[in-house]
Amino acid sequence: MKFIVKFFAEITIKSRPVRKAFIKQLKHNVKLVLKKYDADVKVSGNWDFIEIYSDQEALREEFIAALSNIAGIAHFQYVREFPFTHLDDIVEQAIISYGDVIKDAVFAVRVKRVGNHDFTSVKAEQYIGGCLKVRCGALAVRLKDPEVLVPIDIRDNRVWMIEQRVKGLGGYPLGSQDPVLSLMSGGYDSTVSSYLTMSRGLKTHFCFFNLGGDAHEIGVKQVSHFIWEKYGSALNVKFITVPFEAVVGEILTKVDHSEMGVILKRMMLRAASHLMKEVGAKALVTGESVAQVSSQTLMNLKVIDQVTEELVLRPLITTNKQEIIDKAIEIGTAPFAASMPEFCGVISVRPTTRAKMHRVEKQESNFDFAVLQQAIDSAQILSIQNVMDDVAKQYQGEVPVVRMPVDDEIIIDIRHPDEASNRPLKVSGRPVKVIPFFSLESSWSDLERDVTHLLYCGKGVMSRMQASYLLGKGYENVGVYLP
Repeated sequence: MKFIVKFFAEITIKSRPVRKAFIKQLKHNVKLVLKKYDADVKVSGNWDFIEIYSDQEALREEFIAALSNIAGIAHFQYVREFPFTHLDDIVEQAIISYGDVIKDAVFAVRVKRVGNHDFTSVKAEQYIGGCLKVRCGALAVRLKDPEVLVPIDIRDNRVWMIEQRVKGLGGYPLGSQDPVLSLMSGGYDSTVSSYLTMSRGLKTHFCFFNLGGDAHEIGVKQVSHFIWEKYGSALNVKFITVPFEAVVGEILTKVDHSEMGVILKRMMLRAASHLMKEVGAKALVTGESVAQVSSQTLMNLKVIDQVTEELVLRPLITTNKQEIIDKAIEIGTAPFAASMPEFCGVISVRPTTRAKMHRVEKQESNFDFAVLQQAIDSAQILSIQNVMDDVAKQYQGEVPVVRMPVDDEIIIDIRHPDEASNRPLKVSGRPVKVIPFFSLESSWSDLERDVTHLLYCGKGVMSRMQASYLLGKGYENVGVYLP
């Protein structure tokens, strides 16, 4: 089994040293990916293409799927190689590959030739095409827009009968550019922006700010592992988890409503700027797009960026939301994103779209930055290969959901304090306690142990995640109230 890999066009116009470096990285990535299927796969290359050899013909489809997701490849071809002796031998081999296909069809032969031969490429096409038309019962030869194309490469004393051509991912080989750290929420935007940096050759590590407990973390780990496994060329990257619940709690209790969203993003950039050094990243990546949400206006982004001297890349900055969703569908992250809530919006109440630096700095003066430092110090860094092993250790069981309490359960309203105050939860004959989600874990030990506590948040998203988190910690007296 043999494949011929052709390079992304931008690689071919680079200077000689840069092109050689790109080809070397691409060969490394191809071998790293394919050896998972065939440990003895052979990958060699030159200035114009890469050749792949394997004696595992049964793995053809696996090889095709893997190669189609490796950045740096414009297209690749599945070929049958045989020695060149005479054009009649090529005719015989063409009949084996295309005889049944061109029967009753309009076709054309395309010959590319390298080396010294006693015929031109055009003469070879005419001879082979004429023979195939007579012997295979084709309707006609048509050079423009044929129904079937028979591509053949004659390279010195070798012939490549090209049986299949597959479009590649394009872009630069992953690892040919500097590493970056992508801030992952698990939604459409962050997954697509991470894919885009990967497909441009940037080795992309992942950073998750945990605002919603184990269930949210599990989801982000799953989609990050999916992106890496499909598009990561088997390179070793890291997944960083930063416990940000206490940071959120500090913002909710000490920051004015309008600046909450901007300040949360500033805290994330501060933390990420520290942690990027742990993985050697040279830039941060976010999924922000101009004016998509309140924190993403130009004025707000300017205020957010001023907390760091590091380069912040925003691949989606002018991309429409539907385009982002379409791309997520194309790359396979949409099913993950569709079930992933956007937690940055949870704490934004009456958000500003025109943040002023003096107001933001005044609000941040109330913030205890020791809480942020504790979050940075508590960050966990895992190899992406081991992320799913770590997920398996977390709680993934069923979360009890109660629509009509019948025993002595206590309802806990975990909504934002303002929301709970403006729209108080009333359950006939039931006590209701108000404990904001960011204070839930720290308050849990003070609650009655022999009574079931049902968490309420309105739509059931945050309550399910918080219940899952507590269940994963070993607490059994917890469920969700979803009237």
